[in-house]
Amino acid sequence: MKVLYVSDLDGTLITRNERISEYSLGILNALIGRGLLFTYATARSLDSAERAVAGLKHTLPVVIYNGALILDPVSREPLYSVSFGKNDKEALVERLSSFGVSPVVHARESGEDKILWVRGRESEGQSRYLARRSGDKRMAPVETESGLMRGEAYFFACNGNYPLMKKIHDALEREGFYSLIYPEAYREEYWLEILPGGATKANAALKLKELLCCEKLVCFGDSANDSELFDVCDEKYAVMNADEWLKRKATGTVGYCEEDGVTKWLAENAVFGG
Repeated sequence: MKVLYVSDLDGTLITRNERISEYSLGILNALIGRGLLFTYATARSLDSAERAVAGLKHTLPVVIYNGALILDPVSREPLYSVSFGKNDKEALVERLSSFGVSPVVHARESGEDKILWVRGRESEGQSRYLARRSGDKRMAPVETESGLMRGEAYFFACNGNYPLMKKIHDALEREGFYSLIYPEAYREEYWLEILPGGATKANAALKLKELLCCEKLVCFGDSANDSELFDVCDEKYAVMNADEWLKRKATGTVGYCEEDGVTKWLAENAVFGG
């Protein structure tokens, strides 16, 4: 049987220092060399994700921007994409502004990833996120909200306390926008991510399963942005540090992300090739 294994990154495959461990790197490369069909699905961009898994010898397409884009990691060519239309981008920026919030927008312009934000409008969490990426070639601060309209936007990200993020989420949901709330790893703040209609890890994983002609889909995750992925997978495993409600949806649990739980499970249970 041809089985596709898909793992979330943050809080699942990679550690709190936002890197894959040397142990996981060695084991996964050996498994991939034997024919393991393994890839990742993440909210990150390709550049950010590839830094986190630097050294991983994977060649399968990857799911980025929480399912808005499937890319070939070698050619960087998109195989599947869902982006916001101009009217939706304008409506979102205006609606978020009414809550006193300005988003970080992840987009692609002329084939290059861009991180757009209005300089001086950052929340504390957004500032921390942007500071960690200082010097990153994707960084593209703008001076006004109109600058956020550049390129093809794949998701909008806001950060703040839970009551405010929930209030925005509910308002956007009533207006037909799809969004997710989840806690920032190791912090008390929450992220609100707004995605184009149809852009989910679940849809992207099913598309990838079809593209690769696989018969079975197995995934690993830890939080709310993995919930819909769990719903469509034949088997789904939550890491021990996952949200308790996600564990209840899972086929089973694997070890903590800090202890290479996903990799150790794969080493013992993976099915190769097919």
